[in-house]
Amino acid sequence: MARQVLIIHGWSDHSSSFVPLADFLTKNGFEARILWLADYISEDDDVRVEDVARRMNTVIGDMIRSETLDKSFDVIVHSTGGLVARAWLTGWYSSDPRACPMKRLIMLAPANYGSKLAATGKSFLGRILKGYDNWFHTGQSMLNDLELSSSLQWELVQRDVLQAPGGDATRYYGANLVWPFVIVGTHPYASLLRQIVNENGADGTVRVCAANLNARGVTIDFRDPNPVITPWQTRLECDVPLAVLPTRTHGSIVDPDRVSNAEDISETPDEKAQLGRLILQALSCKDFGEYQNIQKEWDALTEVTASRYKNPQEKQPDFYHQYMQGDFSVVDDQGLWVNDYILEFFSGTDPTYDKANVYMHGKVIEDVVKNSQNAALRTVYFDRTDLVDGYYAQLPPGAVPTLFLSISAAAPGKNISYFRDITQGAPGQVPLHLEDDAAKRWLRRNTTHFIRLIIPRVSSNPDVFQLRDFPTLTQKPELDA
Repeated sequence: MARQVLIIHGWSDHSSSFVPLADFLTKNGFEARILWLADYISEDDDVRVEDVARRMNTVIGDMIRSETLDKSFDVIVHSTGGLVARAWLTGWYSSDPRACPMKRLIMLAPANYGSKLAATGKSFLGRILKGYDNWFHTGQSMLNDLELSSSLQWELVQRDVLQAPGGDATRYYGANLVWPFVIVGTHPYASLLRQIVNENGADGTVRVCAANLNARGVTIDFRDPNPVITPWQTRLECDVPLAVLPTRTHGSIVDPDRVSNAEDISETPDEKAQLGRLILQALSCKDFGEYQNIQKEWDALTEVTASRYKNPQEKQPDFYHQYMQGDFSVVDDQGLWVNDYILEFFSGTDPTYDKANVYMHGKVIEDVVKNSQNAALRTVYFDRTDLVDGYYAQLPPGAVPTLFLSISAAAPGKNISYFRDITQGAPGQVPLHLEDDAAKRWLRRNTTHFIRLIIPRVSSNPDVFQLRDFPTLTQKPELDA
């Protein structure tokens, strides 16, 4: 008997959008009575992702107790639904992840690590597109959670994917736990109005590297003259399967049969059927060995998609570039946020590297975004294809293809500064990536990297505190009469 499947939508959406997906599943052996289409509030300004996860837990618990819902089921999520499912899993099963009734988690274009469009959703444009039928509410709290490098994403990734120093090591994904799968398109929107939000390496709403659940983390502490680099541990038993499809956008990723091809995106019959095959493959996965084989198969498929940028017949080869995302968090050594800083990336500082470094900041780094809720949190969007094929080719002859990270921060006031009284070492730069060394090749394609920087806070004004010898006080203070 086929397992029950819950389908959970994203921000500003509703269950009716998933009728084509439900019809596809029914056509392929799933009974309509075992398909559940969720609905939740996402456009009211007071509702957060965690609020929806809490209510989801209540509803599922009540249905299991009434035997309406099986004690084990599978879940398909779209976009923001991925954050909801992860918040539910880690919020209510942290003491016993094996007790979670969700087994297979198929994520369609999930916003695991945010969406650049979330900031636009709170703007006037977002209110025109989404707000007129909702008293101009756009779901401010949920969009805060969806913003690039949001506090929720930093918290969630340290709850289920990465173990930061001092964090717990609970696993949620693995052989006897939940099996997540990620499927995302890399074709931007084709309609005229939506094209204004397009960017390469994305499906119009979510970047491939932000959809991928696999992530990396590191803490870099600049308090020592030789900065201390501490990689975060992964909680994953193996990489989560990621499939990147060349002809799917954020909207069409939920329609396997492409019932409506309003986008008029050209594709072969095999490309059209690819999405449906992957969904069914994930839902029919029988054991963890098969799960690991699917990961390898989907990885190969993703590389085939990426190779299209080399095809001279492609009209828009940049669609298929692979990208990386860096989410940065900067604090001083007192744990206070540092809001005004500059990040630079380079391979060398002498003039022979100028051409390459200009290329880096002009071509490889395509976007830098401050989080609107906390300026200490920022996201840098790297074109990994241009990094490897373009930037490294610009280096002077014999140069080792290394990428250094440098940080400088504006002083918070006239009495306090950063770095300045350290005369030796601590230049504010570290090697982040060494392309020719597998052990030091830290940056990964299609991946979000969480980078926590700690910088030294120093008293630049000696009057902040000083001691005086008693004999130097030559004049006694006058006493009140």
